[in-house]
Amino acid sequence: MTASPRRVPTRFTVPLQTLVVACSIVFVIGTTLQTFVIIDEQAVVDMMRRAGASAERATADAPAFLLGFRLVGCAYIVGNALGLLARSGRAWLFWVVLLVNVTQAAGVVAVPPEVFEVTRERFGVPGLLPSWMTDGGAAVLSLILVASLVVCRAPWAYRKAAGP
Repeated sequence: MTASPRRVPTRFTVPLQTLVVACSIVFVIGTTLQTFVIIDEQAVVDMMRRAGASAERATADAPAFLLGFRLVGCAYIVGNALGLLARSGRAWLFWVVLLVNVTQAAGVVAVPPEVFEVTRERFGVPGLLPSWMTDGGAAVLSLILVASLVVCRAPWAYRKAAGP
């Protein structure tokens, strides 16, 4: 009978997991700021107006849009918070962290320019930092996670070794 393979840490395992924990802290903070401080109902109205909606339409549609936006934001806050458990080394968690970060990174191209315009007008460049850090940071972290998977052929930069 063949022993099942076990996972052995490499020199990249702890640094990778530590990086994910650090990024998760930053992403939870950034996503929370974006979801509950920077984007409010008036910002949504301004963004809709800038995108071509009438004042009446923007005012009518903003509350429902904001609710949906905040629900998605909460999902990302929870998803990013799961990254705080990275040091556990659980394989399923690697895939969750990767999925959360790949989809959050999509914000780099999916966020309409009106969001950045209105945010910059209301808060200046500091108001843009949470989005840049979460979306851009998630893109970089996703690339690092995929690279570790390709190089080590196992989640969290472990390598497979034959069991005793």
